[in-house]
Amino acid sequence: MGTQTHRSSPDVLNRRTLQCDHRVLADLLRPGMAVLDIGCGTGAITAGIAKAVGPEGWVVGVDRDAPLLDMARREHAAITNLVFEQQDVLELSYDACFDIATAARALQWMANPVLALERMIAAVKPGGMVVVLDYNHERNAWTPDPPAEFARFYRAFLDWRAANGWNNAIADQLPDLFCRAGLADIRTFDSDEVAGRGSAAAAICTHLIEGVGRQVVAAGFLGEDQRVDAGERFREYVESRLDEQTLSMRTVTGVRRAPDSSATQS
Repeated sequence: MGTQTHRSSPDVLNRRTLQCDHRVLADLLRPGMAVLDIGCGTGAITAGIAKAVGPEGWVVGVDRDAPLLDMARREHAAITNLVFEQQDVLELSYDACFDIATAARALQWMANPVLALERMIAAVKPGGMVVVLDYNHERNAWTPDPPAEFARFYRAFLDWRAANGWNNAIADQLPDLFCRAGLADIRTFDSDEVAGRGSAAAAICTHLIEGVGRQVVAAGFLGEDQRVDAGERFREYVESRLDEQTLSMRTVTGVRRAPDSSATQS
């Protein structure tokens, strides 16, 4: 199984905000909360979390990518209740420290999302909440149909992900993962990202082709000329013919059960 080695586009990450791009979490935050943000990247959403919980709360953003964390620390140095740490979620050692542990668009890149979820659950207090937002790449849709060159690239992208052990439909499988992990009060929210012609949000797949696409080529799932053609045709499509792009997303929440006091009584 593969490990994610590409770097997400800082331009894409920095455009995201808590209110627009992690909406369910935004509604759950309260002043004074302690929050763990897994896969925080450049910290754009994490900074919003820190502002929402206020100075009486505290936030830790975790990522494996040191250059992205350097950007996060420089950009958000003035937020005193926010720290960034370089860690792998699979190696987290937090024990019942947080009110909420969240991951947005991160589990999709993990070959062992079950273990990642277990680490997140361990990090929250009993009665605390786990909040995960992610994609179902198999349900993403474009209207009208995108160019054949892009469709070929996208199929190669899905095949490359599958070969690395990454779940292309992780979003729709989260409720079952939460249930098997022992979380209570599991809830699912539609969180699709919908964008129209010419928008920056619709161009996210252009970044995908230009960034991740190079690894798809290196792994032998696509030719370099095919990647370049896909980028050119898709860019033209977004600017002139796209009506609507829908990236299929779900947010799933669950609560860590409190210990059964009766089980500890002698």
